[in-house]
Amino acid sequence: MVSLNIKLAMLSTAVMMYTCHPITGSNPLHPLILVPGNGGNQLEARLTAEYKPTSLFCTRRHPARKDEDGWFRLWFDLSVLLAPYTQCFAHRMTLHYDAVLDDYRNTPGVETRVPHFGSTESLLYLNPRLKKITTYMESLVKSLEQIGYIDGKNLFGAPYDFRYGLAAEGHPCHVGSKLLQDLKILIEKASTSNEGKPVILVSHSLGGLFVLQLLNRNSPSWRQKYIKHFVALSAPWGGTVEEMLTFASGYSLGVPLVDPLLVREEQRSSESNLWLMPTPKAFGYKPLVITPNVTYTSQDIPQFLNDIGFQEGKIRYKSRILPLVEQLKAPEVPITCIIGTGVETPETLFYGEGGFDKQPEVVFGDGDGSVNMASLVAIESEWADEKNQTLKFIRVPGVSHTDILKDDDALGEIIGEICSINSQLVKIDFRMNSFTNEMIM
Repeated sequence: MVSLNIKLAMLSTAVMMYTCHPITGSNPLHPLILVPGNGGNQLEARLTAEYKPTSLFCTRRHPARKDEDGWFRLWFDLSVLLAPYTQCFAHRMTLHYDAVLDDYRNTPGVETRVPHFGSTESLLYLNPRLKKITTYMESLVKSLEQIGYIDGKNLFGAPYDFRYGLAAEGHPCHVGSKLLQDLKILIEKASTSNEGKPVILVSHSLGGLFVLQLLNRNSPSWRQKYIKHFVALSAPWGGTVEEMLTFASGYSLGVPLVDPLLVREEQRSSESNLWLMPTPKAFGYKPLVITPNVTYTSQDIPQFLNDIGFQEGKIRYKSRILPLVEQLKAPEVPITCIIGTGVETPETLFYGEGGFDKQPEVVFGDGDGSVNMASLVAIESEWADEKNQTLKFIRVPGVSHTDILKDDDALGEIIGEICSINSQLVKIDFRMNSFTNEMIM
């Protein structure tokens, strides 16, 4: 038996359905491209004869499941949760900085590729064999399909190798620069195949930083022709304090079986992780990491990197990253930022006598659980006086960094905004769920 209160609640529940009503044309929607965040798409690898295993567990026979050309799933695979194989994973994911080339490269003997560029397929689940526990953009894509978007027709995905980032002008960045070029071509093709309509770019997290760089590295005339709107979800404009934890002590992403120290070196090697350090402009002189002897603010990131034993990162941060983040240039295209608020987010890290090999005591502040509020809203104040920059913020209380892609309230805001951008009426149908007599007995 279902109680009376529950029956009434069930009867009053409504399914919110958004319908973007067409004004003219058989395909009125602007094409839309999804750009995922850090770790937000599948990544595959293949081992060559040059590969040197770090242990007996990490031979070229692992994993056993490979395609006929030797490619296997690098991200995400459950073997990362098992300690011996965690080390294999970390070794194969590690990037290496080549001082002569002034650029990053894979571990020798490890080739990587990003499957399904141009499609949303790689963004739905991080592992299609584990859909329930690795779902990523599935809910968002289904919501877009509900209003008329079709994968490969007017809906596209731009997965990328999220380990790589971008660097300041004058420093080569082969993989990151290729992503920008591939994304530019995808934008142009999406527009051309949709009656010349400009494109809506929807990013999540780190993807927003890549999109902003793409826009600012192309001409105003190109942006005016090809970009309709930029919707940034949970964008870490000013980095995160959580990244300092990652570099200092390793970060297991909340997975209880993974020792953070086993993945720390791999996480430090990531070019994009270095890009996500808290920026001086967003965080100012607020204490972020406190030890018995030293307090570090965002102004002290080079010294912090040196003191945690990552001296080589100090040099790269100062030369490649700091000039890149010192100023966020307004791209002069309409931007909507949709962010979660009111979720406990690491704000200050306290380390005791055990040093950085121990996990710190954490004091939390406002944000979305991963990105601090100061970072989420960084461009709101920075671009306040930009006359040619249209900027809108939508705040969704209680929604975390990744839940923004699947929470009902957040999806309602995202789809509503996309309908509005398409310059069409937004119809919200409240349709009563139908229940059989048995269901409400």
